[in-house]
Amino acid sequence: MDSLLFTLNAVLPILLPAFLGYFLKRIGFFKEGFLDNANKLVFKVLLPFLLFSNLYLANLSDINWAFCGFCALAIIILFGAGLIITLFIKDPKQKGVMLQAAFRSNYAIIGIPLATLLAGEKAGAQASIIAAISVPLFNVLAVIALSIFDKENGNKISILSILKKIVTNPLIIGVFCGVIFCLIGMGIDNLTGINGTLKSILTNYNITEAGQVITDNQKYGLADLSFIGTTINYISRCATPIALIVLGGKFEFSAVKELWKQLLVSVSFRLIISPVIFLTVFYFIGYKDAQSFAILIALFATPIAVSSAPMAAQMGQDERLAGQIVVWTSALSAISLFVIILICSGIGIFA
Repeated sequence: MDSLLFTLNAVLPILLPAFLGYFLKRIGFFKEGFLDNANKLVFKVLLPFLLFSNLYLANLSDINWAFCGFCALAIIILFGAGLIITLFIKDPKQKGVMLQAAFRSNYAIIGIPLATLLAGEKAGAQASIIAAISVPLFNVLAVIALSIFDKENGNKISILSILKKIVTNPLIIGVFCGVIFCLIGMGIDNLTGINGTLKSILTNYNITEAGQVITDNQKYGLADLSFIGTTINYISRCATPIALIVLGGKFEFSAVKELWKQLLVSVSFRLIISPVIFLTVFYFIGYKDAQSFAILIALFATPIAVSSAPMAAQMGQDERLAGQIVVWTSALSAISLFVIILICSGIGIFA
């Protein structure tokens, strides 16, 4: 019962805002064009802030590179498996969406809190570090997935155009900035120590006006500029609820009947096939401790990322299918995660 409760506590906060968005759309609360503009806001502003916020405080010095390497390899293998699935999809605008569903999990929003619930604060800290590897990889592969079938849509495609989409993608820019700030922070600590000269300069610099140095009792440091971090935090907190409300507003139950085959394949692969294969593989190669397994469940058994829907919309792919996959993988993950966690508890991983 406890496993069910904390799984529901992790999943329902994702579903309920989407239900709210759907309800508001049904009663006519959203005016025409609002949801499209809100989608752009989420993709181009709010989600980049969220990704930056998740990454810039990570402690990269604690990374288990072997474990990260196995996880990255597994994600790439899932990408390859998704490519095979696309061979059986006729609509080119659905191919990239289904390929994205094969490898991209909701790691940042659901996965990290779930890992913390499963194995404690240390698992949550390690999960945040893994995000420095997995989140950039997810987003780069997502851009590739949503771009490589443009030729079938009648658009000219080239390696240069894909690279341009990667470099200019707002989510990847947010990830890149987060990693850069993280590396800068780590470099300062490593070079100067906690009380080093450089850190002292950065946190106790003088402010000048018209070339004059302000007196000691009027000094201000970076620590006094807390409004910057607070602003980033506020904006990043807006990303998930607004994205989910917009997603719910765009959801159409009538589309399920038309898209049931695509949904069946995507949901089964995301919630059953992927976790069963990779959790089993990692178990037999020696990652049996609770912390590692909590991270693996967060990485391979959580629903598809919420950002996959607005990204698909902004890149001209099948937004309706992308939204349906997000909603149904999120809803059904309450069941699949409960079963997975129950099995892991039964074999002694979460004793």
